[in-house]
Amino acid sequence: MLGGAVGDALGAPVEFLSRSSIFRMFGKDGITGYDPADGGAGKFSDDTQMMLFTAEGLLRAYLRFITKGICHPPSVVSHAYLRWVRTQGVRTECNPQYGTEADGWLFNIPELHSQRAPGSTCVLALASMPSLGMPASNNSKGCGAVMRMAPVGLFKWNIHGEQDYRETFTLGCELAAITHGHPTSKLASGTLAVLVCALIDGLSLQDALAIAFPILRATPHHGELLDSLLQAESYACSNLTHDLAIERLGEGWTAEEALAIAVYCALSTQDFREGILLAVNHDGDSDSTGTIAGNLLGALRGVQAIPADWLQQLELRDVVGELAEDLHDYRRWKVSDHSLLTAAEEQTAEEIFRKYPPV
Repeated sequence: MLGGAVGDALGAPVEFLSRSSIFRMFGKDGITGYDPADGGAGKFSDDTQMMLFTAEGLLRAYLRFITKGICHPPSVVSHAYLRWVRTQGVRTECNPQYGTEADGWLFNIPELHSQRAPGSTCVLALASMPSLGMPASNNSKGCGAVMRMAPVGLFKWNIHGEQDYRETFTLGCELAAITHGHPTSKLASGTLAVLVCALIDGLSLQDALAIAFPILRATPHHGELLDSLLQAESYACSNLTHDLAIERLGEGWTAEEALAIAVYCALSTQDFREGILLAVNHDGDSDSTGTIAGNLLGALRGVQAIPADWLQQLELRDVVGELAEDLHDYRRWKVSDHSLLTAAEEQTAEEIFRKYPPV
């Protein structure tokens, strides 16, 4: 998650710029560090904002299941997305009665109420959502679903011993459907979740793709995404220059292009810095490809691989890290049977429920 936020913050200032414009503005190496955007260097976009609310929604879904014995994760996560869209000043048709306590900690972080040019597909889908968890009625295959889906991989990794990768894939697809109706957008989101889960399991990216491809092939309408990912895999082993390979994969505005570019950058480079800079210095949606490549490289190489100067300057670095740690640790939370808790454990459980109200 930190890797994704770093990639987002690096790519945000050059989103919409052509590759030639980027190199003309920043020199022969292109953009190599944070450039001021949205009021300061190291600021991330709506991509990371939505990634954070995805993580929060998943944790609240878990606590709801623990306390009530029943839960529909897409409904709880869609509730989280409605909180996010409120931070962007958008009114929604589906407007449950929110109280300050029920909003939880993430909504109450002032910096997240900064509008970072949120994607119109997400905003319109959430604004018109008739009820919690209802899939969007559009046919968008934009990358606005896949770029927020890495937390699903970490969340499901925690219960991987009891689940399989297909369930990870399914959950990613279901959460994408909240805002994006095109099959390719949903399948790309489920695929990213599987890749992240497999990478955290300790697999290489090649082996993670080998797990994802059969799941994808068994799903209707997979051809467009599978072709893009196979191209990315092939280009990473070819003699093509990076700029030509990425140009052939696309600009990253659509789900299959964004995921393919990110996979290519992670496969064809040797370290985090090299992969992220490749992922943002191209024509097109640099913040989203930077986010997804950062998710993959972060899961593959760990936080220690992220350059320290990038981490130090990253907006809300502690918040992103805390949510990632909670996703990593939630299965060890002692929150189910309060009668068996010590006083200190009881206090910790109360703090967790205040942080992630199970509603």
